[in-house]
Amino acid sequence: MTRSRIKARFAALKAEGRGALIPFLEAYDPDPATSMAILRGLPGAGADLIEIGVPFTDPAADGPSVQLAGQRGLKAGATLAGTLAMVRDFRREDDATPIILMGYLNPILSYGPERFCTDAAASGVDGLIVVDMPPEEAQELAPFCEREGLDIIRLVAPTSDAKRLEVVLNASSGFVYYVAITGITGTRSADPAALEAAIPPIRAATDLPVAIGFGIRTPEQAAHASRVADGAVVGSALCDTLASTLDEQGRARPDTVRKVLDQVRGLSDAVRAARR
Repeated sequence: MTRSRIKARFAALKAEGRGALIPFLEAYDPDPATSMAILRGLPGAGADLIEIGVPFTDPAADGPSVQLAGQRGLKAGATLAGTLAMVRDFRREDDATPIILMGYLNPILSYGPERFCTDAAASGVDGLIVVDMPPEEAQELAPFCEREGLDIIRLVAPTSDAKRLEVVLNASSGFVYYVAITGITGTRSADPAALEAAIPPIRAATDLPVAIGFGIRTPEQAAHASRVADGAVVGSALCDTLASTLDEQGRARPDTVRKVLDQVRGLSDAVRAARR
């Protein structure tokens, strides 16, 4: 299997002179088939990298939209093993688009850290965002990630001072995920001036690409984030669109997949035009 898809993709985008669009979807939301159809459609809609949320019962960093998406995924039977199976199915058709799993440490510990890293790499996962695993507590996972070539993508917050930034960045690979707002996902929009002030110190401290997430909802915000940094992560807005298409029983309608992918196309167009 090809290694360093994340590094290769960011290098290719840098050569093109543009930033990355990184859409987020929750596994099994609202059912396995619909979730898989969206995943398969994302590269064609303009996704440069893809972040897949692993549903969990106690998602402390997730705002209301992603929490509800996770609840729908759990109701539909989502598991960590099932999420890996989605990635394996995706890899049958796409061996180039980087896949990052976003989730929490508890399901990984239940699965077994070493077995999880082996299975994740074999399934075609490229990176992990484990939001409740600080660098100081990564020893249970990090050696197996390194062995299997999985990037551990760290979150940097507006409250991270220079000392903390050094600790986090030294333990990072793949790219750095800058959390644009304090608090949970999708509750406020990122402040453009604050982003312009926040990103240069991170760039000065690392050669890794920087992607901005939490609070990126509109094409305009995604374009700005991809100008200021190297990529924009959009999650809650896509979860909201998906939720708005469901019927009274919470089931997907015939236009669910199309509406989500159309939104991704709009975001992608803005990101691709951002530096022209």
